[in-house]
Amino acid sequence: MEIASAQEGFSPSREKFIGRTFNHLGAAIVGFTLIECALFMSGIAESMARAMFALPWLAILGAFMLVGWLATRTAHSATSKGAQYAALAAYVVAEALLFVPILFIANSVAPGMITNAAVVTLVATGGLIAVAYTSRKDFSFLGSVLKWGGILALVLIVCGAIFGFQLGLFFSVAMVGLAGAAILYDASNIFHHYDEDRYVGAALELFASIAMMFWYVLRIFMSRD
Repeated sequence: MEIASAQEGFSPSREKFIGRTFNHLGAAIVGFTLIECALFMSGIAESMARAMFALPWLAILGAFMLVGWLATRTAHSATSKGAQYAALAAYVVAEALLFVPILFIANSVAPGMITNAAVVTLVATGGLIAVAYTSRKDFSFLGSVLKWGGILALVLIVCGAIFGFQLGLFFSVAMVGLAGAAILYDASNIFHHYDEDRYVGAALELFASIAMMFWYVLRIFMSRD
C-alpha cells in the first residue's frame, strides 16, 4: 500500500477510498440522528430512558462494549460487504440506544444544549480531520496513548459505578481530549494505513470516536446547569 508524502499527495485510488469512507461516516451520523429523532418524537425515548435508569450502568456498558467489539471485528474481518454494512448499522443503533438516557436528561434541562454540543463536536472533528489531511503526517504513534488512556478511563468508570463517586468535569474534559486524539489517529489511518476495501470499517472506527467526543462534550454542557 502506498503512503503518500506531503509533496506527492494521495493516489487516485486512495482519494477514492477516502471519499467512500467519509460518505459512509456521513451516512452513519445521519442514521444516528434519524434514530434519535424517531425515538424522541414518538415518545419511546422517555420510556427507554426510565427503564435504562433502573438497570445497573455496568451491565449497559458491558453490553455496549460487547456489541462494539463484535461490530468492529466484523467490519474489519468480514469478506462480505453485507456483513460489513450490518456491523456498521448494528453499531449505529447501539450508540443511538446508549445515548437515549443522556439525551433525555439534556433535553429536559435545556433542549438547545444538544444542538450546541453537536455543533462543537462537528467543528472540532472537522478541524482535527483537516489537520490530518493537510499535514499528511502519520499520527499512528497515538495508538499507545489511546490504548493506555482508554484502559485508565475504563478503570475509573468502573470504579465510579461500583463505589458511587462522580468523575466530574475534569474527567469529561480529559475524555474530550482523548476522543480528539482518537479522531486524529483514525483520520491518519484512513489517509495512510487502512486497506482500500475497508472503508466501512474505517467509517465505523471514526464514528465511534466522534460519538465519544459528543458524549463528553454534552456532559460538559450539562455540568454548567
